[in-house]
Amino acid sequence: MKNFNLKPLALFALAAVVLASCSSLQKMKKNADQIDFKVTPEILEAHGGDVDVAINGRFPASYFNKKATVVATPVLKYDGGETAFEPVTVQGEKVDANNKVISYSTGGSFAYKDAVGFTDDMRLSDLEIRITASKGSKSLDFEPIKVADGVLATSTLVVNYPSPIIGVQREANTTGIYDPNIDKFQRIVPDQYIADIHYLINSSYVRGTELSAEDVKEFYAYAKDAATAERKDLKGLEISAYASPDGELDWNTKLAEKREGSSSKIVAKNLKKEEVEAELKTKFTPEDWDGFKELMEKSNIQDKELILRVLSMYSDPEVREREIKNLSEAFTTVADEILPKLRRAKLIADVDLIGKTDEEIAALADSDPASLNPAELLYAGTLTSDKNKQLAIYNSFMKVYPKDWRGYNNAGMVLAQQGKYADAKPLFEKAEGMNNDEPIIKNNLGAVALTEGDIEKAETLFGAASGAGEEVNHNLGIVAIKKGDYDQAVKYFGESGSINAALAKMLAGDNNGALKILNAIDMEQCFMKPYLTAVIGARTAKENLMFENLADAVKKNADLKATAKTDMEFAKYFEDAKFKAIVE
Repeated sequence: MKNFNLKPLALFALAAVVLASCSSLQKMKKNADQIDFKVTPEILEAHGGDVDVAINGRFPASYFNKKATVVATPVLKYDGGETAFEPVTVQGEKVDANNKVISYSTGGSFAYKDAVGFTDDMRLSDLEIRITASKGSKSLDFEPIKVADGVLATSTLVVNYPSPIIGVQREANTTGIYDPNIDKFQRIVPDQYIADIHYLINSSYVRGTELSAEDVKEFYAYAKDAATAERKDLKGLEISAYASPDGELDWNTKLAEKREGSSSKIVAKNLKKEEVEAELKTKFTPEDWDGFKELMEKSNIQDKELILRVLSMYSDPEVREREIKNLSEAFTTVADEILPKLRRAKLIADVDLIGKTDEEIAALADSDPASLNPAELLYAGTLTSDKNKQLAIYNSFMKVYPKDWRGYNNAGMVLAQQGKYADAKPLFEKAEGMNNDEPIIKNNLGAVALTEGDIEKAETLFGAASGAGEEVNHNLGIVAIKKGDYDQAVKYFGESGSINAALAKMLAGDNNGALKILNAIDMEQCFMKPYLTAVIGARTAKENLMFENLADAVKKNADLKATAKTDMEFAKYFEDAKFKAIVE
């Protein structure tokens, strides 16, 4: 028998299999231009710090080998580097795996979405699909397929300059005692002095003991001082006479009128003696139910709540009086403790206390800040636009009033306005330690967090600052742009006319609304106004608008030349001679 060597045959068979595998992969590579890739959006965009991509891929019929596996990886390739998205894997019908199956006879498709973090280098880039096909142990890399150009980075043009808020209070303190937690500057503070002339029951005679009472003597002294003092203005004098709400109404009416006459006569005489020239107004009230209620509320009378309910139940004064008298035991106490105080003529002097002039406050803030009360010293900081002078005033405030949070907050505010948020941070934290619930401070700490890139923390702090001022909504608008929520950003900015408000409308697709805001902005040196206007011109094919404003923008800030060269908003003008002349 003749012997045969089977090894060459085995090698030949193996070679045939290998060649067949390579041939099928080569065929797929050769026909790779038949694969249809649709990218959404056509030019990628940066939103919320990421570049999102959606790709729909379609393989034609009679293309995908039944035993082949294809791994497709989208890659952003740019000068100096590249960034890959997650790969997607599809397979032929006879591959034993769990990937998307593509039919050989009918073809098939896949849908893909992913995102990568945006970097500025990606502005000028190519999105390409890199494919590796494999069959058995063999694999083959296809030529990269370019599917998109560049990344629109308009959202990154947000001006990350959150607004701090000055530490002033919402209401003025009129007690005459300065409280650092509630004082607000008022140049003119209303003041009042009240004295009472008391009468015996059913009498309108002014007794000498009443005229010599300390509060009555002080009334004349107060009025005289207000009439002559340089920083006081006597606004008016008034006498209001009353009868207590017991007895017949007709009698009380006549009695109150007589008390008005007797008190006004003697007060007018004494004011003339003190050489106080002011109009004396007079009036009378038959029954002083308001005074009765006030004194009852302040008293310790056992049945006062019951008596006050009677007051609220009946509007007829005679019915009120009768019902209260029915409470015999309680009425005895009322008659002894309350009613005598209501048989009176009330003397009222209204005065305006006139504060220091702006010039005086400014001078003292510089030379003797300790001589100013907190409201005046804080007000001094608003009298100058010089940030260094403002900072000096608030530094003085911290020394004179070290336990008042507003000095630290306002010094931090000035530093933040100068762009020194890191220096402002410890001052805001010091203020927070003194007044942890103050929304103004929460806003300012949120501004610091936003400049540090901590968007979530900033948003939380701005939420806690609700009601502190319009600055909070401005800051939340910046947060919304950074998060890619442009419709919400538009709502936060509202009708405010700012660069960021215009940018938000642009990003939300409202170019006309954005242009309206930009046209209304009166900021001669603002380079972002013409730059964004140029972008709108490019978007709306208004070339004159684009070229004129782009030229203005780069004239105001030459650094924008480099920005415009890589801004895909101007992509179709990159080779335009007029565009090149502006940005070169």
